[in-house]
Amino acid sequence: QVQLVESGGGLVQPGGSLRLSCVASGFGFSRYVMRWYRQAPGKERELVARITSNGGSTNYADSVKGRFTISRDNVKRTVYLQMNSLKPEDTAVYYCNAIFGSLHYWGPGTQVTVSS
Repeated sequence: QVQLVESGGGLVQPGGSLRLSCVASGFGFSRYVMRWYRQAPGKERELVARITSNGGSTNYADSVKGRFTISRDNVKRTVYLQMNSLKPEDTAVYYCNAIFGSLHYWGPGTQVTVSS
């Protein structure tokens, strides 16, 4: 059974940090490009960061460049999103996504709230 499970979300003050994790099971994780998306209330889901299957290349949305870092551990079947210097506008549900050709898998999401 294919499963993606995010964790690490929570409430953090502006300027703080969080590290999200997404553990994968039920498919060939090491072959998949992994992405983090987020969706704030009343807004469309947006791509935050992307990492290739071997971790050799990463891409970021302009809004998080220099603050967020995506990484992966193919042995642990886990992708991470390190989020530093968090801002209130980073508040959203964060989703893990796996893509390989026409195959897409999503996790249920984890809430990140940045507020004082």
